[in-house]
Amino acid sequence: MTPNQHISFYKIARSGTVAALAFAATTFLQPSSALATDGETCISKPVTYVVGYKPGGESDVTARMQQEYFEAITGQPLVIHNRPGAGGATAWAQLNRFDGDGHTLMGTIVPHTVLQPAMKDVGYQTDDINNVYFFHYTPDAILVKADSPFETLNDLIEEAKADPGRITMGGSGTNSANHLATQIIKDLTGAATTYIPFRGSAPAITALLGGQIKAAMSYTTQGVKAGDQVRILAVATNERHPALPDVPTFKELGVDHVGGAFRGVAVPAGTPDGIRECLSGIIAQINANPDFQKRMNDAGYSVIDIPVGDVPAFVEQKKKEYQPAIAQLKSQ
Repeated sequence: MTPNQHISFYKIARSGTVAALAFAATTFLQPSSALATDGETCISKPVTYVVGYKPGGESDVTARMQQEYFEAITGQPLVIHNRPGAGGATAWAQLNRFDGDGHTLMGTIVPHTVLQPAMKDVGYQTDDINNVYFFHYTPDAILVKADSPFETLNDLIEEAKADPGRITMGGSGTNSANHLATQIIKDLTGAATTYIPFRGSAPAITALLGGQIKAAMSYTTQGVKAGDQVRILAVATNERHPALPDVPTFKELGVDHVGGAFRGVAVPAGTPDGIRECLSGIIAQINANPDFQKRMNDAGYSVIDIPVGDVPAFVEQKKKEYQPAIAQLKSQ
């Protein structure tokens, strides 16, 4: 399996994923008692969902998208608690201080939880993050202003190769998915841009539209939001995204890149295996809901299904995939 096959592999081929989707399809409309562990539901009181970013960011938005479905399945409130700081590291460093009783969840992101501890001391290690599910990814996308002279990805690549560093490429923070993707594209194409970090995806797009940067390594979601104000040169999906059917993929254009920000749901260390399985089943049910899938796709996200049993292999695969780019970033 090549690095870029992991999405379809984990969504379709893995037996654990198939089991989770079958479970979801047969139990979505059943009451929460269907999620029993030893005869008892794993959710018996309100659940806190910690998001390591400010309200309005994509991690917050997708958690709130899950909220109503979680409550319908479990019969309990899902309370979003925003704990921003250090690109998510403030929250992730505190994950294992919470009780592992299944009533505290935390949103996570790969590559952030791989890249951050690889680059410096952030108070946690990748293996400290106990994900029970990865439920979607936000595909990478390169955006320019609608009136940019860069009409194609090749235009940008050729300019960046001819005059290394002249093109400013904005993105969401350092040691983030945008930062990593910029390095990956450089490694794959030789396009040397100057990465400019911003405090989030939206500020980077504001800077792009204001002419402060020439391009943005951003996401499909930001392309959907910006609409006719931007030109999207390529998206990092295996196939064209349904919300952006006219935008080519990197692979179509000869650049073997599929990736983005993979968002998961984690629990504190010490959470019993039965509760982890139960929570994984709940998220699988949410992902199986056609209404949830439509809302995610329309906004530019890509739904994926990586249940708790497949999480360790997925994370290890991503760590291996990111290693060359991380080594390049560390040497700069």
